[in-house]
Amino acid sequence: MNHMALRGVWRHDEPLSHHTSWRVGGVAKSFYQPADRLDLIAFLKQLPVEEPLLWLGLGSNLLVRDGGFRGTVVATRGCVNDVSMSGDGLVVVESGASCAMVARFVARQGRVGTEFLAGIPGTMGGALAMNAGAFGSVTWERVRSVETLSRQGRVQVRYPSHFQIGYRQVEGPPGEWFLSARLITEAGDVEAGQAAIKRLLERRSQSQPIGLPSCGSVFRNPDGDHAARLIEAAGLKGEVIGGAMVSEKHANFIINTGQATASDIERLIDRIRDRVEARSGIRLQTEVHIVGEGGEGA
Repeated sequence: MNHMALRGVWRHDEPLSHHTSWRVGGVAKSFYQPADRLDLIAFLKQLPVEEPLLWLGLGSNLLVRDGGFRGTVVATRGCVNDVSMSGDGLVVVESGASCAMVARFVARQGRVGTEFLAGIPGTMGGALAMNAGAFGSVTWERVRSVETLSRQGRVQVRYPSHFQIGYRQVEGPPGEWFLSARLITEAGDVEAGQAAIKRLLERRSQSQPIGLPSCGSVFRNPDGDHAARLIEAAGLKGEVIGGAMVSEKHANFIINTGQATASDIERLIDRIRDRVEARSGIRLQTEVHIVGEGGEGA
């Protein structure tokens, strides 16, 4: 491999617990943080095609097992994160930009329509990949077009019609990842936009356990119901396995109380799913992605 032409940071045996919001997970065999989008493209072009690849933004919707990831992790947080306005009222956002940063940027421009992004605890790439939503709005309602990146480093412009978009799921051309998006905004009142963001964040902090290691919502809401209600009705608030606990504040959150392993969290996810199904007949689907190898005894 030609390491010389690359400008990013390349590390080996990197603990993924440092890069996920749950603060758990084993090591990545290889971990690359590109300098910018051109460096990311160059990196992909020289990566062996058989190498397993995991994209990592804020690590807020991800459970990495204790055995880690035997492949390469590409981390876009803090690097592939440009945000700018184009002349036609579109905001152009690279995939590593945090959703909250995009919401604040758009409000400062005196534009509206993306306030809800302030409530999504991840990057734009993650929001695009799962059609993340908050406060009744979802990401893809705002998407005019995206740029995708293939395994070989090829950039392509795609439109919503190229994807099957549903609740918390997006299916597109295989082997492509989101590099950037053009989001639709409207002219509006900058103070009203900023006040809306502040209101939404206050609502979130009242109803969710902000400040403790969690991944946001663990399960998708089933049709016409809420995962949190079903979990609470099954008597699972405060349920503990090892260092993992179902939040007393919001039952669809699992908290790392300090010493949790990924295995504790995964076992708690399974217990919630089984107990809710036994009580209500509904089998909850995870919203969080679980990746990597089982750890010792897993």
